[in-house]
Amino acid sequence: MKPELPRTPFLYPIIDTGVCRSRQLDPVALCDAYLAGGARVLQLRAKERSSGEFLSLAELLVQRANRAGAILIVNDRADIARLSGAAGVHVGQDDLSVADVRTLLAEPAIVGLSTHDDGQVGSAIDQNPTYVAVGPVHGTSTKETGYTGRGLDFVRRAAARGRPVVAIGGLTLDHVAEIVGAGAMGIAVITDLLTDDPEARTRAFIARLADVTRRESRNP
Repeated sequence: MKPELPRTPFLYPIIDTGVCRSRQLDPVALCDAYLAGGARVLQLRAKERSSGEFLSLAELLVQRANRAGAILIVNDRADIARLSGAAGVHVGQDDLSVADVRTLLAEPAIVGLSTHDDGQVGSAIDQNPTYVAVGPVHGTSTKETGYTGRGLDFVRRAAARGRPVVAIGGLTLDHVAEIVGAGAMGIAVITDLLTDDPEARTRAFIARLADVTRRESRNP
């Protein structure tokens, strides 16, 4: 079955193993907490791991996601995604092209592409990714992009291009309404989910998304 993104605004937790290590968190336990909290799209980012370690972890998380009816997307590594059975890959501006990723995966898959300005959004759409990630919306220290906060207008312009948009960068529970209002389908979050109770924080995000989506549907 072809993996698909949700058709309503969704939370997109990113499990960054570097961040997990710095905070003494177990990425597998964190994945379990997000799934228990209701997240159905997750990403695994493991830039500091060896290929073998990355693959072993990806396989574990894919199994957990599948059991929960969720999907796991791998950051950067199409080879890891294919070997682990992940639902897709998220690539950046300096990574493989969308076409190359699809060739490596050799079957229908979700492919996301990061963008940081209007020109990159246009070029990304020409590559026909499943979704376009835009950001950083606000300043963030989690990932060094070389760009300052791009703001909500950037999200609006990207969303108006007709391709599903995932907003990322410094986003918290308090930003849910404005991000959905700007037209984003996905809200990618790392730090704001890392509370004493990630499962409860995930539930809070999903409840807020559901509430905002209902209000948006009543006032189009």
